[in-house]
Amino acid sequence: MRLPPRKVTQAVIPTSSMADIVFLLIIFFVLTFNVEVDKTQVQLPKSMLRFEVPKKAAVVSITDAGQIRVSDGESTSTPVKGPEDVVSFAAEIVARQADKEFVLKADRTVPYRSVDRVIDALKQARVETVYLLSEQETVEGGGS
Repeated sequence: MRLPPRKVTQAVIPTSSMADIVFLLIIFFVLTFNVEVDKTQVQLPKSMLRFEVPKKAAVVSITDAGQIRVSDGESTSTPVKGPEDVVSFAAEIVARQADKEFVLKADRTVPYRSVDRVIDALKQARVETVYLLSEQETVEGGGS
């Protein structure tokens, strides 16, 4: 007895739910995407204690070459000429939001007088809270 030849079925990947999966992945990545506003590369000084820094804090960076860059915490950092420009930048932010925190990020090779000038500029702009970034494990809580 002769059997009829078998029909070979092709392997098929069900794609009906692929659009749903892609849509969920897009939503996930949009919600978890975090923009780094200050990409200035610095080697941070070491410290014994470090507190968690607010995510939307304004950032002032000083590179090892002495270049100062500023960011309002929401846009990418831009270079400024000196501490005088930091005063006007910080005063503008404080005028919009009086309790805005600032983060000062300086390379470990930057002379302290340069850091002190930037801190004085932030004081002149009436900034209330300034965090100094350092290299250490984070401790729960906050400090001023």
